[in-house]
Amino acid sequence: MSEHVQVQRDGDVLAIALARPDRRNAITVAMYAALADAFESAAGDDSIRLITLRGEGQDFTAGNDLGDFMAELPRDGSDIPVWRLLRALAKNQVPVVASVHGNAVGIGTTMLFHCDFVIAEEGTRFLMPFVDLGLVPEAASSLILPRLAGRRRAARHLLLGEPFGPEEAQSFGLVSHVAPVGQLDVLTGKIVAALRAKPAEALRLTQRLLRRGQTDELLERMELENGHFSERLTSSEVRDAISAFFASRAKPVS
Repeated sequence: MSEHVQVQRDGDVLAIALARPDRRNAITVAMYAALADAFESAAGDDSIRLITLRGEGQDFTAGNDLGDFMAELPRDGSDIPVWRLLRALAKNQVPVVASVHGNAVGIGTTMLFHCDFVIAEEGTRFLMPFVDLGLVPEAASSLILPRLAGRRRAARHLLLGEPFGPEEAQSFGLVSHVAPVGQLDVLTGKIVAALRAKPAEALRLTQRLLRRGQTDELLERMELENGHFSERLTSSEVRDAISAFFASRAKPVS
C-alpha cells in the first residue's frame, strides 16, 4: 500500500484519498497499485455500501507523475498497475462518490467517468492533454465522452485538449453536482448520508442493474486504448513531448 493513498473504513463506507499534496497528488505507479488494490478488495466485500474518492490539498490530482511513470514502466510488455485500476473501475459495482476540486488532469478526469456521483467545487478545472503528450486517451474515455457530450465536444477536449469547468461538465453529465467554494465537503457529506439511508440491498441491486451490459464494452475499449497507449510510450513523439514538458517546468520565472 502506498503511503500516498489513504484507505480508511468508516462503517459501510470505504474512503479513498489521494494524499500527495506537495506534488498536487500526481499519481505514481505505487499509487496506482494501491488504488487498484482498494477497488479490487471492495468488489469482494458486500459489507461496503459506498466508496468515496477525494484528493488532499489544492488539487484532486495533476494526473500521472510522468517522471515516475516513465522510469517504472515495464520493458517486457507486462501489465501495469494503471491498467489494473482502470479494469477495476469498469467492473466495480459499488457506488462511488467523488469529490473534486482544483485541477483534475488526465486520468484525474477520465476516472470520473466511472464514478456514480461527481461533486465538483466551483472553479475546478478538467483537462485531458493526452494528444499534447503524444498519447491517446484511456479509461474508455474515447467511448464514453462522445456518448455523453457528442462527438464535436469530445473532439474539443480530447483532440485539442481544451480545459473545461464544472458547469460545462455538469451540462453533459460528467459532474452530478456543483458545490460553492468552501462547501464541497458539506455537499459530499449530504449525498453520502442520503445514500447510506437507503435500503442496502435495494441500493446494491439497482447499482448492478445500472451497470449491467456495460462492463464488457468498457473493457474492450480499454484494451484497445491500452494497446495504443503502450505502443505510444516508446515513440519519439512521446519522448519529445515529455522532454518539452520537463524543460518548461525547469525554466525560471521572470
